Amino acid sequence: MTTLKPTVSIEYCPKCGWMLRAAYMGQELLSTFTDELHGVLLQPSEVGGSYIIRIDGTVVFDRKEKGRFPEIKELKQIVRDVVSPEKSLGHSDKTA
Repeated sequence: MTTLKPTVSIEYCPKCGWMLRAAYMGQELLSTFTDELHGVLLQPSEVGGSYIIRIDGTVVFDRKEKGRFPEIKELKQIVRDVVSPEKSLGHSDKTA
């Protein structure tokens, strides 16, 4: 029996020109979590100003709530804490 790996979705506002930002973040996540993720979905939003990151449908970062975009280091830590808590992120890891 195969356990399904989680999927990260990045919902972005295409009218704001945020597709490249979403693609960059998706690439970084796929590079870091090669064995832990099923994939990254880039999803154009119909809501202006939207930039929401979900893991299997659960919101883990919402630009409108936070008032900013996530730093890539921060996003990797958020994803790691959900999909592979034991994984070391090396130089991108939280400082003790």
